[in-house]
Amino acid sequence: MNRNSSRRRGTAIAAALLSTTLVLTACGGDSEETADTAAAPQTRSVTGGNGTIQVPADPQRVVTIGNTTLPFIDMGGKPVGVTEVGASELALIPTDQKATFDAATNLGSSGDQVDMEKLAGLKPDLILAQLPASEFEGIKKQLEAVAPTVFWGLDVEWKALADGVSQAGDVTDGLGEQKAKFQEKIAKIQQTYSAIIGGTKFVNVDRWESSDPGTFSVADFGCVEIAQDDLGMNFPKAAAGEDPLGWTSLPYEQIAGLSKYDVITYPVDAAGQPKVSFAPVVATNTWKALPAVNSGRALGVFCPGNNSYGPVLQYLDSLDTALATLPAKQ
Repeated sequence: MNRNSSRRRGTAIAAALLSTTLVLTACGGDSEETADTAAAPQTRSVTGGNGTIQVPADPQRVVTIGNTTLPFIDMGGKPVGVTEVGASELALIPTDQKATFDAATNLGSSGDQVDMEKLAGLKPDLILAQLPASEFEGIKKQLEAVAPTVFWGLDVEWKALADGVSQAGDVTDGLGEQKAKFQEKIAKIQQTYSAIIGGTKFVNVDRWESSDPGTFSVADFGCVEIAQDDLGMNFPKAAAGEDPLGWTSLPYEQIAGLSKYDVITYPVDAAGQPKVSFAPVVATNTWKALPAVNSGRALGVFCPGNNSYGPVLQYLDSLDTALATLPAKQ
């Protein structure tokens, strides 16, 4: 082999090595670029009452304001900041959920009383809020300046709120399990008590701590909505577009009018005792004289809340147990 052939061969090898080096360098650059892309924050689009919001794909520091707190915790969320929840409501949630609530920073007594400086100090990556629209408008810009904020008005149905909170807060696993249990429970009650559901006139009565003395209400909101809408039970409710029946306070003299119903449901606590605010109704002679009361057709039902699936499942368990006690029709 002559010297020129040897030189050409060396040049070819050098070129090949340079080409390989360039390819490897280019690949290395792609890897760094891919790593940078993977490290970049990922977001998702969710829709609330304030439009379509870009939220973190995996939020780590969530603040809940107003009625979003208990649903978020119920689905397994752990907020870093919350607004206050009434003592009577906290008393009805499981111990572990109460501990989660207590571990969060208290940001104020209500949505319109949020301590904005304390909120910003928490460095949240997501804010979830359900409160009156007028209150939200007053703090909207301040909240959105701190973190992506998803808002729901008070007119949002409880299932839609649960769906929205779970999607925005990335707690969909907890919601999926609860939904499955809910559907199973609804189907079981409908099958077990089909004759009762189809042929019974129910009425749901209640009384609240804020009620005037000597009054009660025929309540058509709260947990009874699940009995009406999901189970198909025949409870009186307001006509479309009208104020809820439960907004009207009725004097004790009208308790006797409940005699036209086959079965009465009324609120009890977790131990099965009449709710403190309703106890005065049960103590009246008019109540005691009702045919439904005398025949075992006045059913105490426990309702810890109807803003998420966990408490609704407890209500359905209580309703199931109560319906099982009904005597056969004479």
